[in-house]
Amino acid sequence: MGCSASVPDRNVGRIGGLNPENGGANDAKNLRVKLVVLGSSGVGKSCIVLRFVRGQFDPTSKVTVGASFLSQTIALQDSTTVKFEIWDTAGQERYAALAPLYYRGAAVAIVVYDITNPESFTKAQYWIKELRKHGSPEIVMALVGNKADLHEKREVPVQDGIDCAEKNGMFFIETSAKTADNINQLFEEIAKRLPRPASS
Repeated sequence: MGCSASVPDRNVGRIGGLNPENGGANDAKNLRVKLVVLGSSGVGKSCIVLRFVRGQFDPTSKVTVGASFLSQTIALQDSTTVKFEIWDTAGQERYAALAPLYYRGAAVAIVVYDITNPESFTKAQYWIKELRKHGSPEIVMALVGNKADLHEKREVPVQDGIDCAEKNGMFFIETSAKTADNINQLFEEIAKRLPRPASS
């Protein structure tokens, strides 16, 4: 289940990893990054994005078709601002072939699975392999176990997520889009790990 499609941002045409706003280099204090969200259908990708961008949770959300686009800017303690241009991809198998269009040139990839669904964890590992093969070598990757509020139905142990992330040089976090648990922390942690352009 997605969390409803969204209206694309005016700046949607400018795709790329670290993107210049003014045609010059990204300045060291204001970053623009393309972020792609991957994972099986129903793991809560759109819900995570919607919770982060709009502070909303929609339990009746619709399945994402193709991909939806949202953007959100955050400020870090060192006064750097990071504008995330977020491509939320569809999880259904029939859209899998489109995913490379979205993760090409992405500076960040968030791979999501549902802690109550072992198949979604297996699929997450497939996406990690794909990103390793075809993504940018400098891509910042996060592995996210979503639906942490359903801990009594957990079927994927926390340690499995940690091990998978460590093996692939990613960071790992469990979130709940429903309760907003760790959602902002996820994006803040990503922002801290982004490569900074050298200040001129």
